[in-house]
Amino acid sequence: MIRIRGRVRGHGLLSAVFFVVGTGVILHVGRTLMRELRQLRRVAAAAQNALLRPLPSRIEGLDVAAAQLSAERGAAIGGDLYEVLATERGVRAVMGDVRGHGIGAFGTVAAVLGCFREAAYDEEDLGGVLRRLERALDRHLRREHPASVAEEFVTLLLVEIRADGEVAALNCGHPWPYRLSGTRVEQLTPADPYPPLGVFPLPDVLSTVGLGHLPPGDALFLYTDGVQDARDSRGRFFSLSTALTSAAREGPLAPQAVLRRVRRAVVDHTSGAPADDIALLVLRNGACMPPGARGTARTTTTDPQPTTRL
Repeated sequence: MIRIRGRVRGHGLLSAVFFVVGTGVILHVGRTLMRELRQLRRVAAAAQNALLRPLPSRIEGLDVAAAQLSAERGAAIGGDLYEVLATERGVRAVMGDVRGHGIGAFGTVAAVLGCFREAAYDEEDLGGVLRRLERALDRHLRREHPASVAEEFVTLLLVEIRADGEVAALNCGHPWPYRLSGTRVEQLTPADPYPPLGVFPLPDVLSTVGLGHLPPGDALFLYTDGVQDARDSRGRFFSLSTALTSAAREGPLAPQAVLRRVRRAVVDHTSGAPADDIALLVLRNGACMPPGARGTARTTTTDPQPTTRL
């Protein structure tokens, strides 16, 4: 009996030791994984800010705000892209959507944005900018995705807001923007877009499309199709026009306020889980300068606003 009890006590002690050691190992591994996860998130956030860098809240008389959301859970990087630059020919903006989403689209986003940030300053017209983007995308896809180059594409909307408020655009398979004027919301559909970049070669002649005049106080709302394709749990599509109308009726068309209201509506509709990447961009004519003072290709010194994540 004494030997049996001794063995029982020995086995119990050994089990307790294994339990304590195992628990310590599990806690150590858990803490290590959490540190690595936090580090990965910091790296992703740094890459996000370097690629989709925060936009100034004001560029050449335009009030600006942008927001983005990656459909890949936990990812800070998506397949959508945008940029706004002040050039000698006016303020030029790009909004684009790479096929696919999340980290897999990161390289294509970088190639397109890097090219736009040079071509927007160098080219006389939007047609020249678009051709540069087409060549940059082709080089990137043939280098990075030679086996599936025919399956990759990017939708793009190029917009140029000139010093007199006239707006011109080139569209490659992308949704046309909305115009916000007081409580009036109108989607601009001036012409059929060209095919997305990467699907077919651009035509020999590129004709910019006029989007009219952007008077003081009015705004353009640019977006990717992830927002209008967002569905709720019953499969119903999100109504962007309804959300914009509601946002306009809530108060002044300050870009950040519009984004907050639309963002809240999208998150509520999808229960915080949209199926595709989403990017939003608002450009509002602030009209704080004489019309002739906006053609100097100088960005005002207002502090950049962090990119809002939906």
